[in-house]
Amino acid sequence: MRFFRVRNIDHIVLRVQDMDKSLDFYTNILGCEVAKRNEKYQMIHLRAGSAMIDIIDIKGPLGIEGGAAPENERRNVDHFCLNIEPFDESALIDYFKGLGMKVDRAETRYGAEGYGASIYIRDPDGNRVELKGK
Repeated sequence: MRFFRVRNIDHIVLRVQDMDKSLDFYTNILGCEVAKRNEKYQMIHLRAGSAMIDIIDIKGPLGIEGGAAPENERRNVDHFCLNIEPFDESALIDYFKGLGMKVDRAETRYGAEGYGASIYIRDPDGNRVELKGK
């Protein structure tokens, strides 16, 4: 019998081609905060609410282990979802389109906190990021 239970996502690790572009995307565009830098592994730990998003340089010690750079046909992951508040569809669409990013209308999707409106965007490496409200 299992003696533990999953409580939440602790962190995800993304291999990225341009650390500066990815750092800008996750901090300035999405509002994550730098929690720690690990120069030995060319990794930056970003606070995303109660979880972490770690970005690692594909040319660094950990990144090399993953092989070729991610792209549309070789992604790091299908997508990951960040719960955000407030979720104002028109403001989000205006915000991301103003940054030159592609974003579609929100749809209702199911996640850890039940159903809620969500949109998809892509980070600089083409990873799909879902932004979901309650």
